[in-house]
Amino acid sequence: MKPMKKKNPAAQQLGRLGGLVRGKQLTKAELSEMGKRGGKARAAKLSAAERKGIARLAVAARERKREQTKKGEK
Repeated sequence: MKPMKKKNPAAQQLGRLGGLVRGKQLTKAELSEMGKRGGKARAAKLSAAERKGIARLAVAARERKREQTKKGEK
């Protein structure tokens, strides 16, 4: 295995700066579309079991939120 080369900090900072500037130039619709593509790509890489686990976590989070809302109403 090859040893990892140390990254150039100046190049890293320039790349980050370029990303920040680009993010400010995009519309909300463009950012939303990029997010959708990222989510679809992530889902395509996950196995069925991994997707199922994530879905279970989401259901549990929604149930906790519902319970907190009910407690707040009383």
